[in-house]
Amino acid sequence: MVQSVLMTVTGAPAPADLLVRAVQGMARPLFVLDDAWRFSYINPSGAALLGRTVAELVGRVVWEEFPEARGGDFERHYRHVAETGEPAGFEAWFAPLGVLFQVDAFRTDGGLVVTYDDVTARRRAEQAREEAAAAREVEAAHAAEAAAEAALAGRHLMLLGDISQAMTSTLDVEEAVHRFADRVVPTLADWCLVSVVEDGVRRDIGRAHSDPARQAAVDRYADLRVRTNRPNAPVPTSLCDGTPVVIQQLTDEVMTTMVGDARALEAVRALQPSAVAVYPLIAREELFGALTLVNGPDRGPFTDLELSTAAVASFRAALALDNARLAGAQVRVAERLQRSLLSEPVQPDQLEIAVRYRPATKGIAIGGDWYDAFQQPDGDTVLVIGDVVGHDLEAAATMGQLKTTVRAIAYDRQERPAQVLGRADRAVAGLGVATLATALVGRVGSAADRAGGRRLRWATAGHPVPMLLQPDGTVVELDAPVGPPLGTDWPGERADGVVDLLPGSTLLLFTDGLFERRTEDLDTGRARLRAAVAALAGEPLPDLCDGLLAELLAQGAEDDVALLAVRVHPGGR
Repeated sequence: MVQSVLMTVTGAPAPADLLVRAVQGMARPLFVLDDAWRFSYINPSGAALLGRTVAELVGRVVWEEFPEARGGDFERHYRHVAETGEPAGFEAWFAPLGVLFQVDAFRTDGGLVVTYDDVTARRRAEQAREEAAAAREVEAAHAAEAAAEAALAGRHLMLLGDISQAMTSTLDVEEAVHRFADRVVPTLADWCLVSVVEDGVRRDIGRAHSDPARQAAVDRYADLRVRTNRPNAPVPTSLCDGTPVVIQQLTDEVMTTMVGDARALEAVRALQPSAVAVYPLIAREELFGALTLVNGPDRGPFTDLELSTAAVASFRAALALDNARLAGAQVRVAERLQRSLLSEPVQPDQLEIAVRYRPATKGIAIGGDWYDAFQQPDGDTVLVIGDVVGHDLEAAATMGQLKTTVRAIAYDRQERPAQVLGRADRAVAGLGVATLATALVGRVGSAADRAGGRRLRWATAGHPVPMLLQPDGTVVELDAPVGPPLGTDWPGERADGVVDLLPGSTLLLFTDGLFERRTEDLDTGRARLRAAVAALAGEPLPDLCDGLLAELLAQGAEDDVALLAVRVHPGGR
């Protein structure tokens, strides 16, 4: 039997005893089933793997000895090979033995030959490796997810810092609102609107969409939203209750109940909102606006992280906006106070006088810079420009005192400018005005020479020297002895400078904010001023003043600036 099987496999005859010994000694189990499914042969290793002896199995029907094999993979594959002659290789679990078999079966003239191996341990090792690999993949996925969440949280923290920095760097409320809207999109939402309530009037100022092509649609809806929102809409509800309103599934039916205008409803439908979150802007227990965040259908509902970040962002934005509002109010009050202390200049015959005041663009716009121009009883024109140390309400108040003191002394005494400054210095010290101030006093004679010119006499108390623009365009810096600032109670004599003002010439008095910069020396600043004056030589006096401010303060005024310009017109203005 064995010989016939092996002859079928090898295709050549072999000595019977040799073949038997070969099969008997095979390490791989093997058995042969005849047409009646009886074991016609089984080698010792095959019997041992099945938990039997050779004698116990030979001649026995496989399905009777191993009934658990019926109806399963074993019977199905064996019958298929026996019927078709097609070899089969498969793995199957045999529960009674607790073994996973790897089986190869083929049909021969001597019967159905089956070789098989116990691959249970190998498969368990492979499964363990696969499970370990899967566990590593899961762990890596969790680590990647955690890293992504950490990165997202980091971006949200950076957003909060960016919002604070951007909004606190401006005192303009509308600019701050625009910056806020631009930054929350797209990190927190697809698009947003920021409302501000002033004097009971709500305005949707901040508007932003993550898709620039849809910004016009946001603007169109924002222009309609305020007057078409019904009381149950998210923003009116949030402003009324002072609490957030979050709708994670915004349906068309819900929108229809909240929008009371067909055009507004059409405009908002074009934006396809699917979720909305509104946070009130509250600072120092005052509610003055709301942040509206909206997602489209692709983005869907807000995440918990987005909502928590939005809550913090709205709080920070509210505080920044409130600070900007308060600072803006202070700026307006301070500037009105400052300008109220600066009187309109006199306009004597044949003299044209123009004045300009520009507050500093950083901090509170109030300081101690001033100008003055008035006539004495004898007709001479007194020109004054000064700068009190400091930039606060105290400096402005002191400036008012000094301006009044200098004006009263100059009008009453009608003395030389150096004497006026000396008296003012003693008055400041004697009255206990605790301040220092630079000042320049000039006096233009009322009598014109034959050509129509006038004589200027001036003195300076620590103040920048004036410039004279000659009719031919030449710019001259007027030089005279410079005395100490007012407030020093200096006992020495102060000296005047004298110069003739030719017809068509222009005298410029100014404070140091016009030319002084923190990043350059004074000589460079004055050279830039001289060049600007020369470039504007042919301009009318108002245009010359405006041109100087535009050219020299293009980057903003680091300090207050006062400018007084006098032009001599021989035949009247």
